[in-house]
Amino acid sequence: MNLLQKCNLAVDIGASSGRVIAGYLENNQLLLEEIHRFDNNMIKKDGHLCWDIDRLFSEIKTGLRKSVEMKYQPQTVGIDTWAVDFVLLDEQKNRITDAVAYRDHRTDGSMEKVFQRIDQQEIYQQTGIQFQPFNTIYQLHALKQESPEIFDKAAYFLMVPDYLHYLLTGKITNEYTNATTTQLLNAGTQQWEKAFLEKIGIPDKLFSEPTMPMQSIGSLTDELQKELGFNLDVVLPGTHDTASAVVSVPAQDTIYISSGTWSLMGVEHDSPISSPQAFQYNFTNEGGASENIRFLKNIMGLWMIQEVRREYNEQYSFAEFVELVEQEANFTSKVDVNDQRFLSPESMKQVIQEYCQETNQQLPETPGQFAKCIYDSLVECYDETAKEIEELTGKTYNSIHIIGGGSKNNYMNKKLAEVSGKSIFTGPSEATAIGNLIAQMLATGQLPTIEASKEIINNSFDIQKF
Repeated sequence: MNLLQKCNLAVDIGASSGRVIAGYLENNQLLLEEIHRFDNNMIKKDGHLCWDIDRLFSEIKTGLRKSVEMKYQPQTVGIDTWAVDFVLLDEQKNRITDAVAYRDHRTDGSMEKVFQRIDQQEIYQQTGIQFQPFNTIYQLHALKQESPEIFDKAAYFLMVPDYLHYLLTGKITNEYTNATTTQLLNAGTQQWEKAFLEKIGIPDKLFSEPTMPMQSIGSLTDELQKELGFNLDVVLPGTHDTASAVVSVPAQDTIYISSGTWSLMGVEHDSPISSPQAFQYNFTNEGGASENIRFLKNIMGLWMIQEVRREYNEQYSFAEFVELVEQEANFTSKVDVNDQRFLSPESMKQVIQEYCQETNQQLPETPGQFAKCIYDSLVECYDETAKEIEELTGKTYNSIHIIGGGSKNNYMNKKLAEVSGKSIFTGPSEATAIGNLIAQMLATGQLPTIEASKEIINNSFDIQKF
């Protein structure tokens, strides 16, 4: 590497950790280096579970500084995070709400109250978004019930990555891919559904015209340039981490699973599918980074094993859980991973046992049995979801491509190949950061097309087949 390697920086923050990753092209390959990694935990504040958003911004600045210390010359940076969570700013652009986390219980019962004001079918027809009790529309309704006076002062609505981009640039944006997850954006027109906002009593002036990804929103603020000692361009990736992850799927025309805390399983599609059957199966039509539709289902994912691991005081690594599963061939109990009881329980082990008891199955007792129950249940859910995707799109898919951290779980990969009868491809595991970097490279002309980026990904990363 020469003394100052030009690079792009991806800031990728998930529900448990974040990292800043440098990426650059060399010999038709995308090379990556992790610059900085940090924890992201929910904190209790004023009776709510919140994200420590000021600390997250401080960690981003640390990553920017470290990149230069590591002899990089960053040209651009882009941030992606999870979806649905937001903050409000006042006229002076000061933050006036905490970044309350989607697992907080303030939305309990909120969805049902919104349905009394807006017909559930109408919400789905207009937005095409899957019903989750923590969607932004229900969070806004809950905030309005709890603190109506906030909306007298509020002037801007920003989702978490929008706010972090604002702190970098001073520019207010509502990036499209994350805006679609609010269940307040019309899937056809790509505009805010003002009638819904009115019905839940939220002023539509808070929302700015959605900004499409893969474009620069400007340079760092003067203040930050002084603090860091350099400048760079801020480029919007798909700020919803799944939108970024899907950009890194090495193949086109495949079912994908973005596997992490959540499993997002779907296909890329030209237009939304909001048929009664899609509504019944609870599929979602989220915005893609290429302005297409990610037609997918949100599945509980590896959150369940993360929580079980936490209850065992993290004495087992995820790789060790896979080894323990291999010793439990005779254990066959399964759960419905999308049951709401698994969303935010006090004890994941306890609610898994309760589910097994209620369904007259053997109760898991050992770490290997808990892990096998979770992995087998996820595989069963993936197989059912693949069949639903084929039914709803009217298309047969020969392969499933798993990206993200969960793609390293070879027990599940083999099991899914066996159960589904499809070819399972896995990798890259750093999917979200890669997709974030690819979006920046497309925006700056370092890569000419999405097709060219797929070729680069196949050249750069180890893709396995089961």
